[in-house]
Amino acid sequence: MHRKTETTSSPLADAIERYIAFLQSEKNTSPLTIKSYRESLDLLLVLFPGKAPKDFSKETVRTYKQHLHEYRTKSGRELSIRSKNHHITILRAFLRYLAQEEELEVYPPDCVKRFKEDQRKVKVLFTDELKRLLEQPDTSQRTGKRDQAILELFFSTGLRLAELCSLNRKDINFTTREISVRGKRGKVRIVFLSVRAAERIRMYLDARIDHLEPLFIGYLDRAATAMPPGEGFRLTGNSVYRLVKKYALMAGIVSDPSPHTLRHSFATDLLRNGADLRSVQELLGHKDLSTTQIYTHVTNPQLKKVHEQFHGK
Repeated sequence: MHRKTETTSSPLADAIERYIAFLQSEKNTSPLTIKSYRESLDLLLVLFPGKAPKDFSKETVRTYKQHLHEYRTKSGRELSIRSKNHHITILRAFLRYLAQEEELEVYPPDCVKRFKEDQRKVKVLFTDELKRLLEQPDTSQRTGKRDQAILELFFSTGLRLAELCSLNRKDINFTTREISVRGKRGKVRIVFLSVRAAERIRMYLDARIDHLEPLFIGYLDRAATAMPPGEGFRLTGNSVYRLVKKYALMAGIVSDPSPHTLRHSFATDLLRNGADLRSVQELLGHKDLSTTQIYTHVTNPQLKKVHEQFHGK
Protein backbone atom coordinates (compact mmCIF):
# COMPACT_ATOMS: atom_id res chain seq x y z
CA MET A 1 0.00 0.00 0.00
CA HIS A 2 1.91 3.03 -1.27
CA ARG A 3 -0.03 6.26 -1.26
CA LYS A 4 0.76 9.69 -2.61
CA THR A 5 1.45 12.41 -0.07
CA GLU A 6 -1.63 14.45 0.74
CA THR A 7 -1.17 18.19 0.32
CA THR A 8 -4.66 19.57 1.07
CA SER A 9 -5.06 21.52 4.31
CA SER A 10 -7.12 20.19 7.20
CA PRO A 11 -7.44 20.86 10.95
CA LEU A 12 -5.03 17.98 11.54
CA ALA A 13 -2.49 19.33 9.04
CA ASP A 14 -2.75 22.78 10.64
CA ALA A 15 -2.17 21.26 14.10
CA ILE A 16 0.91 19.46 12.78
CA GLU A 17 2.32 22.73 11.46
CA ARG A 18 1.80 24.33 14.87
CA TYR A 19 3.54 21.38 16.51
CA ILE A 20 6.56 21.67 14.19
CA ALA A 21 6.73 25.40 14.93
CA PHE A 22 6.56 24.62 18.66
CA LEU A 23 9.46 22.17 18.39
CA GLN A 24 11.55 24.73 16.54
CA SER A 25 10.77 27.81 18.63
CA GLU A 26 10.15 26.44 22.12
CA LYS A 27 12.14 23.21 22.25
CA ASN A 28 15.09 24.19 20.04
CA THR A 29 14.82 20.77 18.43
CA SER A 30 17.66 19.88 16.06
CA PRO A 31 17.05 20.17 12.29
CA LEU A 32 17.59 16.42 11.87
CA THR A 33 14.89 15.64 14.44
CA ILE A 34 12.55 18.19 12.85
CA LYS A 35 13.05 16.52 9.48
CA SER A 36 12.33 13.09 10.96
CA TYR A 37 9.18 14.31 12.75
CA ARG A 38 7.87 16.10 9.67
CA GLU A 39 8.33 13.03 7.47
CA SER A 40 6.52 10.87 10.01
CA LEU A 41 3.66 13.32 10.49
CA ASP A 42 3.31 13.74 6.72
CA LEU A 43 2.81 9.98 6.58
CA LEU A 44 0.27 10.27 9.40
CA LEU A 45 -1.74 12.68 7.23
CA VAL A 46 -1.79 10.08 4.49
CA LEU A 47 -2.56 6.99 6.56
CA PHE A 48 -4.73 8.30 9.39
CA PRO A 49 -8.48 8.01 8.64
CA GLY A 50 -9.41 11.28 10.40
CA LYS A 51 -9.00 14.94 9.45
CA ALA A 52 -8.86 16.65 12.85
CA PRO A 53 -7.22 16.15 16.27
CA LYS A 54 -10.62 15.22 17.72
CA ASP A 55 -10.74 12.21 15.38
CA PHE A 56 -8.12 10.28 17.34
CA SER A 57 -9.78 7.36 19.10
CA LYS A 58 -9.13 3.72 19.87
CA GLU A 59 -10.66 2.73 16.53
CA THR A 60 -8.90 5.31 14.33
CA VAL A 61 -5.51 4.71 15.96
CA ARG A 62 -5.98 0.99 15.38
CA THR A 63 -6.78 1.72 11.73
CA TYR A 64 -3.65 3.89 11.45
CA LYS A 65 -1.51 1.08 12.88
CA GLN A 66 -3.06 -1.34 10.41
CA HIS A 67 -2.23 1.05 7.58
CA LEU A 68 1.36 1.17 8.81
CA HIS A 69 1.45 -2.61 8.42
CA GLU A 70 0.08 -2.35 4.88
CA TYR A 71 2.21 0.60 3.80
CA ARG A 72 4.98 -0.01 1.26
CA THR A 73 7.87 2.28 0.42
CA LYS A 74 8.60 3.44 -3.12
CA SER A 75 10.86 0.40 -3.51
CA GLY A 76 8.00 -1.89 -2.44
CA ARG A 77 9.35 -2.71 1.02
CA GLU A 78 7.32 -3.15 4.17
CA LEU A 79 8.26 -0.95 7.11
CA SER A 80 10.32 -2.68 9.77
CA ILE A 81 8.91 -3.02 13.28
CA ARG A 82 11.43 -0.41 14.46
CA SER A 83 10.23 2.02 11.78
CA LYS A 84 6.59 1.43 12.71
CA ASN A 85 7.39 2.06 16.36
CA HIS A 86 9.27 5.21 15.37
CA HIS A 87 6.03 6.52 13.83
CA ILE A 88 4.05 5.46 16.90
CA THR A 89 6.49 7.30 19.19
CA ILE A 90 6.10 10.50 17.17
CA LEU A 91 2.30 10.17 17.19
CA ARG A 92 2.39 9.88 20.98
CA ALA A 93 4.59 12.98 21.24
CA PHE A 94 2.17 14.88 18.97
CA LEU A 95 -0.84 13.85 21.07
CA ARG A 96 0.99 14.90 24.22
CA TYR A 97 1.62 18.32 22.67
CA LEU A 98 -2.06 18.71 21.77
CA ALA A 99 -3.11 17.84 25.32
CA GLN A 100 -0.50 19.87 27.20
CA GLU A 101 0.18 22.88 24.99
CA GLU A 102 -3.12 23.34 23.14
CA GLU A 103 -5.18 21.94 26.04
CA LEU A 104 -7.32 19.84 23.74
CA GLU A 105 -9.22 16.78 24.83
CA VAL A 106 -7.55 14.17 22.68
CA TYR A 107 -6.99 10.44 22.82
CA PRO A 108 -4.48 9.74 25.65
CA PRO A 109 -0.99 9.25 24.21
CA ASP A 110 -0.20 6.47 26.70
CA CYS A 111 -3.05 4.46 25.20
CA VAL A 112 -1.23 4.32 21.86
CA LYS A 113 0.73 1.11 22.26
CA ARG A 114 3.93 0.29 20.41
CA PHE A 115 4.32 -2.92 18.40
CA LYS A 116 6.12 -5.74 20.14
CA GLU A 117 9.76 -5.91 19.03
CA ASP A 118 12.09 -8.86 19.11
CA GLN A 119 15.38 -8.14 20.85
CA ARG A 120 17.70 -6.37 18.44
CA LYS A 121 20.73 -8.21 17.17
CA VAL A 122 23.88 -6.18 17.67
CA LYS A 123 26.52 -6.40 14.95
CA VAL A 124 30.04 -5.70 16.25
CA LEU A 125 33.54 -6.05 14.85
CA PHE A 126 36.07 -8.48 16.25
CA THR A 127 39.35 -6.96 17.41
CA ASP A 128 41.28 -8.20 14.38
CA GLU A 129 38.59 -6.91 12.00
CA LEU A 130 38.66 -3.48 13.60
CA LYS A 131 42.45 -3.38 13.36
CA ARG A 132 42.34 -4.26 9.65
CA LEU A 133 39.64 -1.66 8.99
CA LEU A 134 41.59 1.15 10.65
CA GLU A 135 44.70 0.27 8.64
CA GLN A 136 43.05 0.50 5.20
CA PRO A 137 43.19 4.24 4.40
CA ASP A 138 46.29 5.34 2.49
CA THR A 139 47.65 7.99 4.83
CA SER A 140 50.19 9.18 2.27
CA GLN A 141 47.20 10.97 0.74
CA ARG A 142 45.20 13.74 2.37
CA THR A 143 41.94 11.91 1.76
CA GLY A 144 43.45 8.86 3.42
CA LYS A 145 44.38 10.91 6.48
CA ARG A 146 40.82 12.23 6.57
CA ASP A 147 39.25 8.79 6.22
CA GLN A 148 41.44 7.25 8.91
CA ALA A 149 40.53 10.13 11.23
CA ILE A 150 36.83 9.40 10.57
CA LEU A 151 37.20 5.69 11.35
CA GLU A 152 39.21 6.36 14.50
CA LEU A 153 36.73 8.99 15.65
CA PHE A 154 33.79 6.62 15.23
CA PHE A 155 35.41 3.93 17.36
CA SER A 156 36.82 6.34 19.94
CA THR A 157 33.53 8.13 20.64
CA GLY A 158 30.61 5.99 19.47
CA LEU A 159 29.18 8.98 17.59
CA ARG A 160 26.13 8.61 15.41
CA LEU A 161 26.71 9.20 11.69
CA ALA A 162 24.80 12.50 11.67
CA GLU A 163 26.65 13.69 14.78
CA LEU A 164 30.04 13.04 13.20
CA CYS A 165 29.11 14.78 9.96
CA SER A 166 27.86 17.88 11.81
CA LEU A 167 31.13 18.48 13.67
CA ASN A 168 33.16 21.63 13.08
CA ARG A 169 36.86 22.17 13.72
CA LYS A 170 36.16 24.38 16.73
CA ASP A 171 34.23 21.56 18.44
CA ILE A 172 37.42 19.64 19.22
CA ASN A 173 39.45 20.46 22.31
CA PHE A 174 42.81 18.79 21.77
CA THR A 175 44.03 19.85 25.23
CA THR A 176 41.37 17.88 27.08
CA ARG A 177 40.66 15.48 24.20
CA GLU A 178 36.94 16.27 24.44
CA ILE A 179 34.22 17.05 21.93
CA SER A 180 30.89 18.71 22.72
CA VAL A 181 28.23 17.00 20.61
CA ARG A 182 24.60 17.93 20.00
CA GLY A 183 22.72 14.67 19.60
CA LYS A 184 19.11 13.61 19.23
CA ARG A 185 16.44 15.94 20.64
CA GLY A 186 19.11 18.65 20.80
CA LYS A 187 20.73 17.08 23.86
CA VAL A 188 24.38 18.09 24.32
CA ARG A 189 26.89 15.60 25.69
CA ILE A 190 30.66 15.33 26.00
CA VAL A 191 32.53 12.53 24.26
CA PHE A 192 36.20 11.72 24.67
CA LEU A 193 38.99 11.10 22.19
CA SER A 194 41.57 8.40 22.64
CA VAL A 195 45.18 9.49 22.23
CA ARG A 196 45.31 7.61 18.93
CA ALA A 197 42.11 9.23 17.59
CA ALA A 198 43.30 12.70 18.59
CA GLU A 199 46.60 12.11 16.79
CA ARG A 200 44.85 10.96 13.62
CA ILE A 201 42.55 13.99 13.59
CA ARG A 202 45.51 16.30 14.20
CA MET A 203 47.41 14.70 11.29
CA TYR A 204 44.41 15.21 9.02
CA LEU A 205 43.90 18.84 10.04
CA ASP A 206 47.61 19.59 9.64
CA ALA A 207 47.34 18.35 6.05
CA ARG A 208 44.48 20.71 5.22
CA ILE A 209 45.31 24.02 3.57
CA ASP A 210 41.86 25.60 3.76
CA HIS A 211 40.09 27.73 6.37
CA LEU A 212 36.65 26.14 6.19
CA GLU A 213 34.65 25.39 9.33
CA PRO A 214 33.42 21.78 8.86
CA LEU A 215 35.67 19.14 10.40
CA PHE A 216 35.29 16.65 7.56
CA ILE A 217 35.12 17.96 4.02
CA GLY A 218 35.31 16.69 0.47
CA TYR A 219 37.08 18.20 -2.53
CA LEU A 220 40.14 18.98 -0.44
CA ASP A 221 42.05 20.61 -3.30
CA ARG A 222 39.20 22.92 -4.31
CA ALA A 223 38.56 23.82 -0.68
CA ALA A 224 41.91 25.62 -0.49
CA THR A 225 40.54 28.64 -2.38
CA ALA A 226 37.01 28.56 -0.92
CA MET A 227 35.76 31.14 1.56
CA PRO A 228 34.39 30.15 4.99
CA PRO A 229 32.13 28.77 6.28
CA GLY A 230 32.22 26.15 3.52
CA GLU A 231 29.03 24.19 4.20
CA GLY A 232 28.99 23.07 0.58
CA PHE A 233 32.19 21.11 1.23
CA ARG A 234 30.94 19.29 4.34
CA LEU A 235 30.94 15.50 3.92
CA THR A 236 27.42 14.11 3.79
CA GLY A 237 26.18 11.11 5.71
CA ASN A 238 25.96 9.13 2.47
CA SER A 239 29.59 9.89 1.66
CA VAL A 240 30.81 8.76 5.09
CA TYR A 241 28.57 5.68 4.94
CA ARG A 242 30.06 4.70 1.57
CA LEU A 243 33.66 5.18 2.72
CA VAL A 244 33.12 2.91 5.73
CA LYS A 245 31.67 0.28 3.39
CA LYS A 246 34.61 0.71 1.00
CA TYR A 247 37.29 0.18 3.64
CA ALA A 248 35.41 -2.76 5.16
CA LEU A 249 35.40 -4.42 1.75
CA MET A 250 39.11 -3.70 1.33
CA ALA A 251 39.73 -5.22 4.79
CA GLY A 252 37.87 -8.39 3.83
CA ILE A 253 35.23 -8.01 6.55
CA VAL A 254 32.33 -10.20 5.45
CA SER A 255 29.80 -8.89 8.01
CA ASP A 256 29.37 -5.74 5.88
CA PRO A 257 29.70 -3.19 8.72
CA SER A 258 28.26 0.32 8.65
CA PRO A 259 29.09 3.43 10.70
CA HIS A 260 26.57 2.22 13.28
CA THR A 261 28.54 -1.03 13.62
CA LEU A 262 31.45 1.07 14.90
CA ARG A 263 29.10 2.67 17.42
CA HIS A 264 28.04 -0.81 18.55
CA SER A 265 31.69 -1.87 18.74
CA PHE A 266 32.50 1.16 20.89
CA ALA A 267 29.72 0.29 23.36
CA THR A 268 30.49 -3.40 23.61
CA ASP A 269 34.22 -2.72 24.04
CA LEU A 270 33.47 -0.46 27.01
CA LEU A 271 31.15 -2.98 28.65
CA ARG A 272 33.47 -5.92 28.10
CA ASN A 273 36.21 -3.97 29.85
CA GLY A 274 34.08 -3.28 32.90
CA ALA A 275 32.26 -0.01 32.21
CA ASP A 276 28.88 0.33 33.90
CA LEU A 277 25.71 0.57 31.82
CA ARG A 278 24.77 4.07 33.04
CA SER A 279 28.11 5.51 31.93
CA VAL A 280 27.79 3.88 28.51
CA GLN A 281 24.27 5.29 28.24
CA GLU A 282 25.66 8.81 28.81
CA LEU A 283 28.50 8.35 26.33
CA LEU A 284 26.13 7.08 23.63
CA GLY A 285 23.56 9.80 24.28
CA HIS A 286 20.72 7.33 24.85
CA LYS A 287 17.61 8.86 26.39
CA ASP A 288 16.53 5.58 28.01
CA LEU A 289 18.67 2.95 29.69
CA SER A 290 16.55 0.27 28.00
CA THR A 291 18.09 1.29 24.68
CA THR A 292 21.60 0.72 26.04
CA GLN A 293 20.60 -2.67 27.46
CA ILE A 294 20.61 -4.23 23.98
CA TYR A 295 24.36 -4.64 24.47
CA THR A 296 24.29 -6.54 27.74
CA HIS A 297 23.56 -9.98 26.29
CA VAL A 298 26.84 -9.91 24.35
CA THR A 299 28.97 -8.26 27.02
CA ASN A 300 28.12 -9.90 30.34
CA PRO A 301 31.35 -11.61 31.45
CA GLN A 302 29.66 -12.91 34.59
CA LEU A 303 27.30 -15.07 32.53
CA LYS A 304 30.29 -16.57 30.72
CA LYS A 305 31.96 -17.38 34.05
CA VAL A 306 28.76 -19.05 35.29
CA HIS A 307 28.56 -21.09 32.10
CA GLU A 308 32.19 -22.20 32.39
CA GLN A 309 31.80 -23.04 36.08
CA PHE A 310 28.56 -24.97 36.00
CA HIS A 311 28.01 -26.29 32.47
CA GLY A 312 29.49 -29.37 30.85
CA LYS A 313 31.14 -30.89 33.91
